[in-house]
Amino acid sequence: MVESTDFIVVGSGSAGSVVASRLSENDKYNVTVIEAGGSDRSPLIQMPAALSYPMNMKKYDWGYQSEPEDHLDGRCLVTPRGKVLGGSSSINGMIYVRGNPKDFDNWSKSGAQGWSYSDVLPYFKRMEHWSPVDREADTSWRGTSGPLRIQQAQYKNPLMSAFLEAGKQAGFEFSNDYNGESQEGFCAFDQTIFAGERFSAAKAYLLPALKTRKNIELRNGKVLRVIVEKGVAKGVEYLKGKRKHILLASKEIILAASSINSPFILMHSGIGPADHLREFDISVKIDLPGVGANLQDHLELYIQQECTKPVSLFKYWNPFYKAIIGLEWLLFRKGIGASNQFEVGAFLRSGSNSSYPDIQIHFLPLAVRYDGSMAQGHGFQIHVGPMRSKSRGTIRLRDGNPSSLPKIKFNYMSEPSDWDDFRQCIRIVRKIFAQNAFDCFRGPEIQPGSNVQTDQDLNNFIKKNVESAYHPCGTCKIGNTRDSMAVVDNECKVFGTENLRVVDSSIFPSITNGNINAPTIMVGEKASDHILGKAPLPRTNFIPK
Repeated sequence: MVESTDFIVVGSGSAGSVVASRLSENDKYNVTVIEAGGSDRSPLIQMPAALSYPMNMKKYDWGYQSEPEDHLDGRCLVTPRGKVLGGSSSINGMIYVRGNPKDFDNWSKSGAQGWSYSDVLPYFKRMEHWSPVDREADTSWRGTSGPLRIQQAQYKNPLMSAFLEAGKQAGFEFSNDYNGESQEGFCAFDQTIFAGERFSAAKAYLLPALKTRKNIELRNGKVLRVIVEKGVAKGVEYLKGKRKHILLASKEIILAASSINSPFILMHSGIGPADHLREFDISVKIDLPGVGANLQDHLELYIQQECTKPVSLFKYWNPFYKAIIGLEWLLFRKGIGASNQFEVGAFLRSGSNSSYPDIQIHFLPLAVRYDGSMAQGHGFQIHVGPMRSKSRGTIRLRDGNPSSLPKIKFNYMSEPSDWDDFRQCIRIVRKIFAQNAFDCFRGPEIQPGSNVQTDQDLNNFIKKNVESAYHPCGTCKIGNTRDSMAVVDNECKVFGTENLRVVDSSIFPSITNGNINAPTIMVGEKASDHILGKAPLPRTNFIPK
């Protein structure tokens, strides 16, 4: 079947939902979104406390994992990506982090003109509807009427209060709003949660547009390739069931399929490293060596302590209490089920040589892993990892079949500095846990264990236990024509093509500080103005600390 529309948006995730909604605001255009996944209505997606379930379910996750990682004893690390309405914003941890202002200034310095902090701050403000705990909070740095609902966590567990006090005792700062004037310090997290439910990009942007506008439609299907003729993107070929369809676009095609799927689709379309494409007899339309390169991610470790008092969430980790929590949430959208439990954390500098925070910490009043496996008994933990690893990986094709899985190689821990950074992370966490604030709660260290002290012992622990924080990005980076590895220009247009853009976390030149959902949504906001030919929002003159 061959059909046509004005704009095709591939993917309904963090950026795709934004782009589709913003384009459909202009009733002159018809917008078609193609999403491979299904509905997001499941309570396992909508209940914040159930976050570990959808990211481990084939129904909602693409099921990707890395190739054996050379520096991690050949371990293959899982790489969840959302295969559902809302994409990864429907399976993520719901922590809202813009990134540090210097991250975006570094983007600009690297060749992403127009993407400095002064350029992107207006778009962060446009998208936010922030609800701080303190009604007198300074909102001048934040948006308070945008489509994306964001709440500041209201922590109640005594372990969280102990964590924040321990940060003060250890000599660290406190930030009243790490997404505002100053990121550095201990903090209460912002959450993409509203009225007790996950507030995904689809819920903020796409679903309201689908309900109120006649010029936008959602189709289910897996996009196999972009149809490119003489450098012009004409349409897409997608698979629904066992039947192939062709949808043509009179205006543009926007790939917003994730930092894994967007370069994967480009390469199967003949856009990418020529030698690699020829290996699989793919006709080379445009030789772009940067497609699938520059892959980055955050790694993290769980540093776990036993808790001597029954105040952790472990008491709820049984079928009876899970049923009670679920029932309370289903009836009232309140209680433990209404929070992701990542309510406090910190952004810290690893040392005096760091010009701005390079470590992120999440505190959890439970000793558990993302897959649900946990230590036996009461405990608490810190998730910790460096923010700016120099290691880079690739997305590559496995064969010439677009239905095959991509080859994902992060090259985790391939830089010597990665090991130094992680050892420093562990030592900082131990310093925090050693403060007086934890005296009445602190039991023995579960992991790494008090006997793990030397650099070699710590390296062995890191190698066996480090895990992805699920922030892959950078595989179609934004840059200028002088950068041979850049894939898109400053308006997200794919070099050498017409009518084709990439708009998602693929375009990040370098990974941002913290969780990447917020900057990905911002990319969708800013790119929408470029696509529509609008003048960018006026730059700000805010000077962060």
